[in-house]
Amino acid sequence: MRLALREAFAAFRRAPLLSALGVVTIAFSLFAFGLFALVALNIRSALVAVEERVEIRAFVAEGTSVEAVAAAMGDIGSFPEVAQVLYVTPEQALERARSELGEFADVFESAFLPASMDIRLRPGFRDPATVRGVASRLSTYEFVDDVRYGQEWVQKLYDLRTLATVTGMGLGVAFAAVAVIIIGATIRTAVLARSREIWIMRLVGATDWFIRAPFLIEGFMKGVLGGALALGLTWLAHRTISRNFIETVFFDTDVALLGVLVGALMGFLGSMFSVGRHLRQV
Repeated sequence: MRLALREAFAAFRRAPLLSALGVVTIAFSLFAFGLFALVALNIRSALVAVEERVEIRAFVAEGTSVEAVAAAMGDIGSFPEVAQVLYVTPEQALERARSELGEFADVFESAFLPASMDIRLRPGFRDPATVRGVASRLSTYEFVDDVRYGQEWVQKLYDLRTLATVTGMGLGVAFAAVAVIIIGATIRTAVLARSREIWIMRLVGATDWFIRAPFLIEGFMKGVLGGALALGLTWLAHRTISRNFIETVFFDTDVALLGVLVGALMGFLGSMFSVGRHLRQV
């Protein structure tokens, strides 16, 4: 292993330009993948923020006693899907309507809007089927006149999230495959540049593992350096977009480290396949 490490570092010194080209190629391959992942992350964050606004509004019939409403709210609050239940008086509903629809403030009059129970759902329970099921249960209360939750809007939001997830996974796999191919081709160039050395090692009886090890370590190191460089470029793009266009979120520490490890794995696998292919031809 010590000899393999020494040979890997020696390869960097012998061909610094080729090594730098490999690192830069890996970096830009992962940078393209990182940009896509950053876009996907921000789309997901935006959808989560919109999903938090999903709520069900059950309108209470006029003349319903406070005790009946309080009992119902306690019952509804025990639903596993429900995160919060709020009672909105007619006065509060009027004030909210005038605030949200300022241009129509003069249209709303006192006692124009009924009281309601506003139900917010827990994360993971905001899909159309769950929202529809909770709304159906709310409509069984005798004093509930009507239940509204924006059925079409909830369905479209769910469809958009599903489409974004499927598209993201498909494009992510495609970007990863392209990155592996480019990395493999880059390391293949380095292997061909040292083909005479490999041939001589084979002649003197070196095992496949002995020949592979320096290249695998070299590919791993290039992957780490390329992944770190790609992470830096992605962070720079994130800061540029946040400063000049819209505020974006960046990967947390665990995901960032995972990105560097993915770079290392890609470099390792690319090197392994390239060396293995060359050894079969020698």
